Amino acid sequence: QVQLVESGGGLVQAGGSLRLSCAASGRTFSSYTMGWFRQAPGKEREFVAASIWKGSSSYYTQHADSVKGRFTISRDNAKNTADLQMNSLKPEDTAVYYCAASTYVGGSFYSQLRYNYWGQGTQVTISS
Repeated sequence: QVQLVESGGGLVQAGGSLRLSCAASGRTFSSYTMGWFRQAPGKEREFVAASIWKGSSSYYTQHADSVKGRFTISRDNAKNTADLQMNSLKPEDTAVYYCAASTYVGGSFYSQLRYNYWGQGTQVTISS
């Protein structure tokens, strides 16, 4: 069983920055694929970013086009954390942000179906 706890959400003005953090339990965090998703009011949950485990100690990252160049996912295996640095925030980034973990190997990193553990979410609100 893996537990995920997000932190770092809040209210900021457009153009500002926030850093979300996801703390994970589990002894094999280094072999998880970690993802961030978000859900805006009235919309479906969508992929934001992922740190994908390739095997051994190798990872690669992917970001949604809508956040590319502004958001960056990172992980610290020693601390069992996966962070999302969000810069140049826009009102359309307003959403509940969810951390997710996948203990599976393979599958589409952008699909919610790949992830078998989810956090409770943290609210991010960007004012114009």
